[in-house]
Amino acid sequence: QVQLVESGGGLVQPGGSLRLSCAASGSIGSIYAMGWYRQAPGQPREFVAVIRRDGGADYGDLVQGRFTISRDNAKNTVYLQMNSLKPEDTAVYACNANIGGPTRQSNYWGQGTQVTVSS
Repeated sequence: QVQLVESGGGLVQPGGSLRLSCAASGSIGSIYAMGWYRQAPGQPREFVAVIRRDGGADYGDLVQGRFTISRDNAKNTVYLQMNSLKPEDTAVYACNANIGGPTRQSNYWGQGTQVTVSS
């Protein structure tokens, strides 16, 4: 059984910063891509960022240049450093990971952590 547990969400003022963490635990073979998605009330889920096993990363257009994704493979953890936060960044942020072996992987989701950007 694999679990993804996010932490680090909260309330922050516009222009502020937050750092989210997502730790994987359980019967883990290898963790391949790890990423973050977000969903605001009444909106579809939105891609935020993904980081591959080799460290290569991609970002959604709305967060490019403000957010940085990183990972610590030894700790099975992915991070999302969020700077210059805007009210429109308010959403539930959920972690996603592909975990398994080289020929077969399963996709897992965390429960999400609330990020609220407001003065």
